[in-house]
This record gives sequence, structure tokens and C-alpha cells, in this order.
Amino acid sequence: MSTQQIKQAFTQLGHYLRSDDAQLNELINSAQGYNAWFTPEQVNHAVQALGKMLNPSDIEQWIDSAYETHQQEHQSITVGLVLAGNIPLVGFHDILTVLASGNKAMIKLSSQDKHLTPHILSRLIEYMPSLKDHIIYTDRLKEFDAVIATGSNNTSRYFEYYFKKVPHIIRKNRNSVAVLDGTESKEDFIALGHDIFDYFGLGCRNVSKLFVPEAYNFVPFFEAIEEPFKNMINHHKYANNYDYNKSIYLVNGEKHLDNGFLLLKQDVSMSSPLAVLFYDTFPTKLQAEEKLNILSEQIQCVVVKEKLDLQNQQVMFGDSQTPKLWDYADGVNTFEFLLNYNPTLI
Repeated sequence: MSTQQIKQAFTQLGHYLRSDDAQLNELINSAQGYNAWFTPEQVNHAVQALGKMLNPSDIEQWIDSAYETHQQEHQSITVGLVLAGNIPLVGFHDILTVLASGNKAMIKLSSQDKHLTPHILSRLIEYMPSLKDHIIYTDRLKEFDAVIATGSNNTSRYFEYYFKKVPHIIRKNRNSVAVLDGTESKEDFIALGHDIFDYFGLGCRNVSKLFVPEAYNFVPFFEAIEEPFKNMINHHKYANNYDYNKSIYLVNGEKHLDNGFLLLKQDVSMSSPLAVLFYDTFPTKLQAEEKLNILSEQIQCVVVKEKLDLQNQQVMFGDSQTPKLWDYADGVNTFEFLLNYNPTLI
């Protein structure tokens, strides 16, 4: 299995995901029957983001740069993958990385997202039949050489214990943030709205908190997101979360802003409840950078208008949910982890 074959197969898959395929559309439209959060619009967004990620230029750059310092023969291993199900196709990048590194993917699908991934991988196998022996589905991981597992902070402790004897990457809860400086335009706020509301805010790349200057005026922000995102409240599960959190704040007399579908509250926490956006203030840009760098291990990415001196990945407004192939979760290079596999390094 050559890297050139992998590049061609991934390129074909990207083209397929960007196409108007009837079977793919049927799966997109039926996903909500298995998971109420997976509306056709949100699932299609995930499919298109993956299709955009798998473009020929980026595939070439990603694979070539990974192998650039790895010319030695690489023995294939079996990598157990525990996939999350908070947003559609959330673990697909891990699968691609395992396959691109010449290894076997032993996949434990999430019960919340178990239909679309097998279909897309079946298409990939059509483009490259030799991959059939490199993709295994299982309800329980066994006989694996390494593990990449994604879960909550609670399940991560279980993963750390259960997989402690093999090389592993264990991912915990992270959130993304945005830094505003008062120069944002209406278009900036609309783009930021996607960073907040895509996938109903359930992803680790969704913005759950804003960092703003002191005495920041939120009126332009609320005015800009009103029309594009007001229909969020029509989703019953989102509306239930909005109503619940609103009632808690009202009963407790907690100060907050409310535009009818989003609650904005000043809070030191990084992870906000669904339908709530936290914010915090900073006196100076330098202090904002210092605070964010202290919190770096809790942050997935930072949405900014202008680059800051930060440890975490930075993206422009509207780009948090369209990562590149080399934008690794938690900043951990899974490709390098797999190519450097060593069972003695645990």
C-alpha cells in the first residue's frame, strides 16, 4: 500500500463527499432518526467540511510532511479507535490518519453516530480495495497495539486505566474560545455565530466563551446573529436547554443577557452549558494572552481577528469547524505518534 495510492483514494473520497450523491444524501437526511441533534443541515455541514478537508493539495502536503522525516520501513500495527458521538463524523480524522500511516483501524463506533462512517469508509474501500483488510469494526477493543480514545473527563480516567499498558492518546473535554477587541464588523459576528452554533455548540471546536475588553458593548453582536441563527430555538432539545438554563439564572437572580435563543453570562468557567455563552474581560491584550496561555490545556482552538501570542491553534472567525488535515485535536500530532510507534514508550 503506497502513499501515492492513499493520496489518490483520499482525493476520490473528498470528491465524493462534495458531490450530490443520492445514497449519501439519504443517509444525511435520515441521521436525525438515530440522533435528534443530527439534523440534515448539521450532518451535511460535517460531510462538506470533511470533503473540503480532503482536497488534493492538502492531502499531498499532509502526507508528504508526515513522511518527510520518516523514511525507514514502518511495520503495520492495529490501532484501537474509540470514537465520540457528540457531532457527526467527529472521529473520522483519526481513521484517516491511521490508514494514511499504513496501519489498521479497529473502530469502536459511537452509538450516537454509527451509520455514516461505515458508508463513507465503504466508498473509500471501493477506491482502494486493499484497505478492506485495514478497517475493522468492533463493539469491544481487543488485540490492539495502540489506542486513540476520545471521551469526557470522566471516561478519560477509565481510558487511562484500561489502556495504560499500550501507547495511547486519550482526549478529554476541551472548549474553544474567541477573543474580541471591539473592531468586529457585522460579517465578523455572523461568522463567529457559526463558530458558536454549528452542531448546536456540542463540539470541542465550538466557541463556548468570549474574551472581551472591559465594558464591551454586546448589542452589535446580538443584532448581527439575530436573523441568521434565531431558528436555533426551534430545535426542541436546544430549546429545552435554553429554557432550563434561563429559568436557573432567573430563579437565582444571576445577571445575564438574553436575546431569545442565546444566554450570555459573565463566568470564569471555560465550559458553558448548552444555549449559554460565557464571557470574561481583559484589561489589556497582553493580559488576555497570559490568561489564555495559562488555560491552554482546556482550549481546543482560539478564534481571533488578528493573531496573538498563544500556545493553542488560532483560526479566523467562522473557521473553527473547518480544520485542515494537520490541525490535530488537542495539538497532539497523531500521524507522528503512529509513525513513531514504540511499545516500550508508554
